[in-house]
Amino acid sequence: MRHTLSVLVRNEFGVLSRVVGMFSGRGYNIDCLTVAPTLDPKISHITLVTEGEDEIIEQISKQLHKLIDVIKVTDHTVGTFVDREMAMLKVAPAPEQRAEVLRITEIFRGKIVDVGPRSFVIELTGARDKIQAAARLLEPLGLREMIRTGPLAMLRGA
Repeated sequence: MRHTLSVLVRNEFGVLSRVVGMFSGRGYNIDCLTVAPTLDPKISHITLVTEGEDEIIEQISKQLHKLIDVIKVTDHTVGTFVDREMAMLKVAPAPEQRAEVLRITEIFRGKIVDVGPRSFVIELTGARDKIQAAARLLEPLGLREMIRTGPLAMLRGA
C-alpha cells in the first residue's frame, strides 16, 4: 500500500540521513522525498512516500519516533488530509497542435510559465492522478520533459 508520511524534525545536520536510514536499513525504498522549512526555522518538515505493508510502515513510524531529532510522525494514508504535487511540463507541439496544448492546460487549470518559439513550459498543481492524466494527454502532442515535486500533505481542519 502507498503511504505518505509527514515527519517534523529538528533542523540539524544529519537528521535527514538518519530518517532515510530507517527505511534503507529495512529494505524499503522511498519513492518521493521533500524537505522544507516550517514557520519555525529550527524545525523542518519531511514528506515522504513509500510502498509497504501497513504493519511495517507502522513499525518504521514507531522507530522514527525514537530518533531524538524527530518531533512528530503522521501517516497521511489514514484520516482526512489534503495533498498536492506540482509539476512542470515542457511540450513542443507541431504548429497545428499548439491550440490543443493550450486547451488541455486550461482544462487542468495549469499555467503557461514560458513560451518559446517551438515549446511551452506548463505549471500544474494538484493531485497525483490529475498530473498523470494531463501528462498522458500531452504526450502525443510533444511532451519532452516533466519534473515533479512529489506530494506535500497536510491534515484537514484545525
